[in-house]
Amino acid sequence: MAQIEVMKNILGENDRVAAENRAMFRERGIYVLNLMGSPGAGKTSLLEKTMERLKDRVRMAVIEGDLFTSKDADRIELQGVPVIQINTAGGCHLDAPMVQKVAKKLDLSALDLLIVENVGNLVCPAEFAVGEDEKAVVLSITEGDDKPMKYPLIFKESAIALLNKVDILPYCNFDMKAATEDITTLHPGMKTLPISCTTGEGLDEWCDWLLARVKAKKEA
Repeated sequence: MAQIEVMKNILGENDRVAAENRAMFRERGIYVLNLMGSPGAGKTSLLEKTMERLKDRVRMAVIEGDLFTSKDADRIELQGVPVIQINTAGGCHLDAPMVQKVAKKLDLSALDLLIVENVGNLVCPAEFAVGEDEKAVVLSITEGDDKPMKYPLIFKESAIALLNKVDILPYCNFDMKAATEDITTLHPGMKTLPISCTTGEGLDEWCDWLLARVKAKKEA
C-alpha cells in the first residue's frame, strides 16, 4: 500500500509540472511531440530525416533524452537545429521537471515545433507526461509484431505509430497486418504509418502529419 501511495505522489507531482509546461508551450503556440520507442527503434534516425525535410519550413528544436553520453544530440546538432541533451544517469524515462528545466534554455519565442526524444523504453516513458501535445511511438519491425499487445500502454497513449525499417521487411518474421490490427484494437482510429529512414518510404506523409499539427497549434 505504501508503494502505491508513493507512486501516486510521484505521478501527481509530475502531472502538475507537465501542466505548467503545457501552458508555457501553449502560450507561445509551440507544438510539442513526445517521441518514444525502444533502443534501436530508429528514433534519432527519424529525427535526422525529419530535420532535413522541415528545418527550412518550421522553426524547430529537439530535447534529447538518454541515460549517458551526448551521441544522439551530437547527431541532431549536425542538422543545424537547436538541441539540448538530458542525461538521466540510469533513469528509464524523462519527466516533466527535467523538460521544464532545460526548456528554459531554449528561445521559445523562436519555435514552432519542439520534439522530445525520450529514453529508449517501451514502458516508463508512456507513464510520465512531459507537457507534450501528443505522443508518437516508433516500432522497428526487427522488434517483432507481438510488441503492441505486450506493451499496450505506449500504443494507447500515442497519436501515431511509426513502423520503421520496412525496407528489410522481406528478411524479418514480422506480420505487418497483425501488428497494425493489434495497434488499432488497442487504440481505435490511431494512425499507423510504415516508414523507412533508409529508403525514405512514408517520411513525406510523416512530415505532412507533423506540419498539420504545427499549423493547427499556431491557429489555436
